[in-house]
Amino acid sequence: MLDYVVTSNHIHLLVRDTDAQVIANSMQLIAGGTAQQYNQRKQREGAFWEDRYHATAIETDGHLHRCLVYIDLNMVRAGVVTYPEQWIHGGFAEIQAPPQRYATIDLEQLASLCGFPEVAQFQSAHRRWVDDALAQRTQREQRWSQSLAVGGKVFVEKVQQELGIRGMHREIDEDGATHVLREPLQPYDNSFDGEKGVLSRETGHFWSQRIIASES
Repeated sequence: MLDYVVTSNHIHLLVRDTDAQVIANSMQLIAGGTAQQYNQRKQREGAFWEDRYHATAIETDGHLHRCLVYIDLNMVRAGVVTYPEQWIHGGFAEIQAPPQRYATIDLEQLASLCGFPEVAQFQSAHRRWVDDALAQRTQREQRWSQSLAVGGKVFVEKVQQELGIRGMHREIDEDGATHVLREPLQPYDNSFDGEKGVLSRETGHFWSQRIIASES
């Protein structure tokens, strides 16, 4: 796990995928375990999350930095808190002040993937990225939660090729140095009232050895 935020109706996860089935199996485990515990407490049946999860491949460069900040500012954009550290159900506080026990985030790996040899250097840069984004009052960017891949041109084209038939006839949008492989059918809208369905292997896309931003 590299970063996360848990809200009342969805979660964001930033992970490094190492196998074609890791994300699908993990999301099924999370969804099943959460539903089982919640149903036992509330004496009900059915799924806890109704929306399908969606996975986006992120290139490990400046795009990863921006995705990290996007996740951290989720509850700030929602108007719930004024600074991500105030939301205890997110990764920002753990990154900045790692717990002695039961850490969720692999901070050393995150620092390395972001291009920093030392965790302290990454922590300083991470806080600066968040402060800069707050000063600019950045808005929600759909690219991080409604695309198949985000990165440079070569990276995105490679992901499209690896997806095979699933990547065919999907547009690549260009915004400066950022290229985005679009998902033609949005998995949900801004109110999370989009098409719903049972969580399954077929609801996500899989890449090997990439950073994956997943939302459910």
